Amino acid sequence: MGGCCCCFPAHKPPRENPMHPSREPLIRHGPDFTTLHHPPQMITYSEGLSAVGRLKAGFRTFKRTIYDPLLLFVVVGSQNPKLFGPLKTGQFPKYMVFACSDSRVCPSVTLNLKPGEAFTVRNIAGLVPAYSQRIFSMGSAIEFAVTVLKVEYIVVIGHSCCGGIRELLSLKENKPRTFHFIDDWVKTALATKKKVEQENSLMSFDEQCTVLEQEVVNLSLSNLKTYPFVMDQIARGKLKLIGAHYDFVNGRFETWQP
Repeated sequence: MGGCCCCFPAHKPPRENPMHPSREPLIRHGPDFTTLHHPPQMITYSEGLSAVGRLKAGFRTFKRTIYDPLLLFVVVGSQNPKLFGPLKTGQFPKYMVFACSDSRVCPSVTLNLKPGEAFTVRNIAGLVPAYSQRIFSMGSAIEFAVTVLKVEYIVVIGHSCCGGIRELLSLKENKPRTFHFIDDWVKTALATKKKVEQENSLMSFDEQCTVLEQEVVNLSLSNLKTYPFVMDQIARGKLKLIGAHYDFVNGRFETWQP
């Protein structure tokens, strides 16, 4: 999947798209549904369903349209009808994906990632802090993906209208703490926030947010290089880092390499 140009400020330098078709594609696409005799229909659920009922209904749809090998073969034809069979013996994802927890930007849906393709971590603003043995969850996820699963790419995805980024840009030095955890978490990118404010002081708050969404991705990519096992795999030529920004307002996806 190639990246496209998003509507970023004109002074931002253009970035090379590492996902040009001549290189390794981010997603291996199946047949275009528009070319099939029976394109998929929109799935709807009754508004009268309970919360648990909605989850179960969703699973039934998933099982009928994706999990079931026979129906999978009928719908997509040339794709492997035994998608989940090989996964029973283990996982071999090519990608590790960092993305925001925002409910509007699920990377598996946005990038059409299939089960087994991506080892995914989601948190507020999709942040990756620098190496620290005190941040157990983050460090263990990266270490597992890189040293055990041997992923080939780590992709960090920012997105439009990010609440975590807006909270970061709203932080004031003398402002009392608003949340128990959120402010301290987004302060991981406090220096980047100050840099964006200084370099884009004539921009509106929303415009600064757009710039900061991308620059926080760059910070996370830099922080990934503080993990010794990440740098070891990069030095061996077995791991590459990719930055990305998903603009769900305009339906655009941009990628770049640090």
